[in-house]
Amino acid sequence: MHGIIGYIGLGVGIIAALVLGYLWGRIPRTRKEEELLTAAQEEAERLKREKLLEARQQIQEMRDAAEARAKRREEELARMEERILQREDRLGKKSTYLEKIEDSLRADEEELEQLKEEGARLLAEGKAHLERIAGWSEQQAQEHLLKLVEAESQRFFSRKVEEVERRTKEEAQQRAARILATAIQRYSGEYVEENAVSSVPLPSEEFKGRIIGREGRNIKTFEALTGVELLVDDTPEMVVLSSFHPLRREIARLALSRLIEDGRIHPAQIEEKVQRARARLAEQIKEEGRKAAFDLGIDIHSELTALLGRLRYRTSYGQNQLAHSVEVAWIAKMLADELGIDPTNAKRAGLLHDIGKAVDHEVEGPHALIGADLARRYGEKAEVVHAIAAHHEDVEPESILDVLIQAADTLSAARPGARHETFERYIQRLKDLETLCRSFPAVQEAYALQAGREVRVMVHPERASDEVAAKLAYDIARAIEEELNYPGEIKVNVIRQTQFTESAK
Repeated sequence: MHGIIGYIGLGVGIIAALVLGYLWGRIPRTRKEEELLTAAQEEAERLKREKLLEARQQIQEMRDAAEARAKRREEELARMEERILQREDRLGKKSTYLEKIEDSLRADEEELEQLKEEGARLLAEGKAHLERIAGWSEQQAQEHLLKLVEAESQRFFSRKVEEVERRTKEEAQQRAARILATAIQRYSGEYVEENAVSSVPLPSEEFKGRIIGREGRNIKTFEALTGVELLVDDTPEMVVLSSFHPLRREIARLALSRLIEDGRIHPAQIEEKVQRARARLAEQIKEEGRKAAFDLGIDIHSELTALLGRLRYRTSYGQNQLAHSVEVAWIAKMLADELGIDPTNAKRAGLLHDIGKAVDHEVEGPHALIGADLARRYGEKAEVVHAIAAHHEDVEPESILDVLIQAADTLSAARPGARHETFERYIQRLKDLETLCRSFPAVQEAYALQAGREVRVMVHPERASDEVAAKLAYDIARAIEEELNYPGEIKVNVIRQTQFTESAK
């Protein structure tokens, strides 16, 4: 814009100079004036040439800039045209692909219709063939199935009635229940839980290095002599003895405690302390047996006393076996008092009923029969021996003492807190329950609740109607009764749910 205004100003100046020159030429002039006029004209010509040259340069620059812009615009339009062509090509390919898919779907739809027609025809033929083979029509088959279900339901409800009657009879036996309750209330025993490890405190951290010894010779000697793994870790001022054999673990604990007290730890000293610990533990075992018999006021053979003391270091489901035996003896004695029979034999049989567990694995057979053989060998009465053998029904009970020892053993084991189920067995029992429920075809998911006393079963709503879901609950309950071992009663809840969701926009 500024360049155009400059060109207009230049033209006006030139015209004004020409007019002035013309007018000046019309006026009479002197020589000096003519010289001045000539100089002015030359200057005007020079200025005109310069301005014209400058104008041409500006016009050329403007032309070059306009051509560059036009070229860039043209290149951009070419690129846009190329992109549009590529897009059109891709759209064309997609359109062709979609047409192929549409043709394929149309062919699949036609094939599906043919298959449906063929399936309907085959079902009709199969139904007619089954009716010919069975000699029944569809209505007759339905009636027969309903009769089977009705008969099964009658058996189920008959069983329920029998269960109610059984419960009623059990509730009617109040006198026996009062006797058992009285015996249990009169006895209050403590529960001891044994572990697979023992901890031994250290006076200071330097003892860990002394226990390990040069190149580990002390700890190797200790483990070889005791058969117990000695764990020396980062726990401050403490080492751990690990073994599933409680007697070995106790010997190792006693020996290590004496070594720490003495302060001299080397292989010879370790061997001496281990031998002394074995002797001391043997005396402790005998003392534990004598104490249990003394507390009960009975006298038994010295060998039975030693075996009885070994039960102090054995457990069953976390229950200490010596404490369990003493507890059974007291319960048996109190039951005998309530029933009016001699309590002496009851105490002896109750104390010795698990004596077979004190014998290591070199003796084969059920612990009840092993214990009965030991009691017979060391002079126990025949009725006591038979009660020991019969407390797990390895032999048939013959007397009231046999049944009394069975009841006392069951009461001691079933007392709340007496025993605990291991975590692995508990988890496996829940998994088995859920797996059994999921094995039915219509089941979508199953969850065991309340420590396995209830199982919640979710079914596929499209596979199972309400009637089928009711029948499924019955089938699962029967399968649990037949295939699984479980305490108490398991409640089966079958849930069928259909849910529809839409969005309002």
